[in-house]
Amino acid sequence: MGVGWRRLVAGLTAGGVLLTAGCASFSDQPEEWRPQDQVTPQSAPEPQVPGENDGGPGGGGGGAGGQRQPRPSDIRPPEGCTDFHPAVIGTCMDRVTAVAALPGNGNDPTALVGERATGRILRVKKDTEPKVVAVAPVDASTGGGLTGLALSPTYAEDQLIFAYITTPTDNRLVRIAPGDTPKPVLTGIPRGPSGNRGALSVDHRGALLVATGDAGNPALANNPASLAGKVLRVDPSGKPAQGNPDPTSPIVADGLHSPGGVCASLDGSRMWVTDRGVQRDLLYQLEPGKPLTTPAWSWSDRPGVAGCVSTPDAVWVAMSTAGNLQNLPLAEDGSFSGKPAVSMAGDEGFGRLGGMDLVNDQVAVGGTVNKDGGTPVSSDDRAVTIVVTGGNQAGGPD
Repeated sequence: MGVGWRRLVAGLTAGGVLLTAGCASFSDQPEEWRPQDQVTPQSAPEPQVPGENDGGPGGGGGGAGGQRQPRPSDIRPPEGCTDFHPAVIGTCMDRVTAVAALPGNGNDPTALVGERATGRILRVKKDTEPKVVAVAPVDASTGGGLTGLALSPTYAEDQLIFAYITTPTDNRLVRIAPGDTPKPVLTGIPRGPSGNRGALSVDHRGALLVATGDAGNPALANNPASLAGKVLRVDPSGKPAQGNPDPTSPIVADGLHSPGGVCASLDGSRMWVTDRGVQRDLLYQLEPGKPLTTPAWSWSDRPGVAGCVSTPDAVWVAMSTAGNLQNLPLAEDGSFSGKPAVSMAGDEGFGRLGGMDLVNDQVAVGGTVNKDGGTPVSSDDRAVTIVVTGGNQAGGPD
């Protein structure tokens, strides 16, 4: 199957944005499924953004020139662990809460994914069996487990992987060298009866961003002596990163409850963190040295904010309860220029979404968490590719 064909079948229009979003859950497919108007690589035209003809991963206006986009019925339902949707790059895993995209041009994405409850870290790629590369010892009994995954800021040189995990005694950051077992880097992050979920990313300026939960005690989030409920910025050895507001402290922001994701734009100019607050789900713009008191956006319906990615045009947030993807378009001054555009919802999506990470500014990799209260299909949980571009054109429901 050609790369261009994968992009076409995977890309559906949502709020004016091309996404690899068009997948039915297939749990409600009729028993006698038959393809209708089967699309073939030869007959399927490549959609293009107006004014562009390259058909690359950033292309796509969703049926430019009146071209028909494939319907969910065009895609054969999964059979066991075999998933026929071209956007799916890994199947039959446990809840994929954490994702780290491996370097590449986005044409044939490869990623590392982390399973929350098992601690397994797997390498996934289209048409390849998921391969376990490491297993972190986790205790997922209190909502934690393996909830964050990131490549080293100098991955090309050292091949190191970092994971945020919950153990029986604490939450911690661990480092994994090729062929080695996880080694602790930053320990003693409070663990409690809840609020153990964390998130992990790179800031694309040489440091790691670690978002920590409040361990079930909201007072810890504003306690400068505690690492709970914070965003930490550390170097690969777990020490405070160069350039932190307080050079002796890893803490760059406080006030989190149960973070779902932390992300930075590829140029490092903008950073974001999602949080499942006590009363609302929240998205904060992260500015080191400033507390997380005023959200950039909030959701009163609590869709379960999870992983996020930041592109030049938008911030994209995966939803692990509502089961959709939402993007908030950015204006030139960095403010939001419109309401969130909802895509990958219902039969047009893959169900509940967990971790996300950028391959480049056009392509992201995400994971599903349908085994965590959703309606899994036979190939769940899955890793999928998502084309993220054109967020400044988005609009839609609140």
